[in-house]
Amino acid sequence: MKTVLELPLLPLRDVVVYPQVVIPLFVGREKSIQAIEAAMDADKAIVLVAQKNPADDDPELSAVYEVGTLANILQMLRLPDGTVKVLVEGKQRVVIEEGRLEEGYWQVKATEFAAADMAEPESEVLRRVVLETFKVLSQHHKKIPAEFSASIEEFKSLERLVDAIAAQLPIKLEQKQEILATESLTKRVEELLGLMDTELELIKVEQRVRGRVKKQ
Repeated sequence: MKTVLELPLLPLRDVVVYPQVVIPLFVGREKSIQAIEAAMDADKAIVLVAQKNPADDDPELSAVYEVGTLANILQMLRLPDGTVKVLVEGKQRVVIEEGRLEEGYWQVKATEFAAADMAEPESEVLRRVVLETFKVLSQHHKKIPAEFSASIEEFKSLERLVDAIAAQLPIKLEQKQEILATESLTKRVEELLGLMDTELELIKVEQRVRGRVKKQ
């Protein structure tokens, strides 16, 4: 039986937070600040989920995606302009089942995703393929941080490797959400490899165009 969690919800405008990823968030909306405060008053656990429309200032529960990430708030800092900076660490995928407005913020019931499982030999083969593809991409893509590329070998778990790379890839929010919401680890790997291959093709096309312009 799946564990049901009841936690405050923090809707995110333009970011998808993955498990095992630590990321700073800047929060200005009153409801969102109240959700953070409620989490801080309890055990610092909160559900992070991307909005379907980043421009929506006051999203209803139907305006956020169904799959989000259970996270822990590591640090909270109130800034002079009234906004709040929080450092969060993603823990695991969750499915939002239902919610209610409570003192201005959304309190939701969420169930944990089943743990991704894969036989060890297949997992190691796929890990190497993902690693090699990312190394090639990172050599040509300026938006991927060099320090992240240098530390990529440290990820021994295939699932963690996929999540870490997906978090760094300069792809659309919808594509990041698709990877987060895919339950099968094999399919998650396939989606990530497809996105990296597409990025590599775009880089090749750009290089060919630049080459022709230089010749002209």
